[in-house]
Amino acid sequence: MTPAQPSPATAGAPAPLPPSEPGSLHELVLKSLDDDQAQELVSIPLEGKSSVADHMVIASGRSTRQVASMAQKLAERIKQGGFGHVRIEGLPAADWVLVDAGDVVVHLFRPEVRTFYNLERMWAFGDSGNA
Repeated sequence: MTPAQPSPATAGAPAPLPPSEPGSLHELVLKSLDDDQAQELVSIPLEGKSSVADHMVIASGRSTRQVASMAQKLAERIKQGGFGHVRIEGLPAADWVLVDAGDVVVHLFRPEVRTFYNLERMWAFGDSGNA
């Protein structure tokens, strides 16, 4: 009998993104960030955890310039997609930019800032899922 191989989730690989409804705001956000080469893209479902939004998306950019560019392009794509106006906070410094699109809240970070705040751990706390 051979020893069990660790699954990708336990081998340090990033967890797969949850499925998005085709044509949804969530799908548009994930596609936009992927197109802009966001790093370490994570989507946390918030239904039942928060009334603020249905999804929280967290991603990193390699520099403040990339973080700012991803946020601005995302806001433009959301508006063009017919999902309404987007509020952006933190754009001048672009260490941590919050894009509030209503049902989807997006946090874009430089890697060092993301590590410091560790939002994924805070929002995953108490999950009964894979711990």
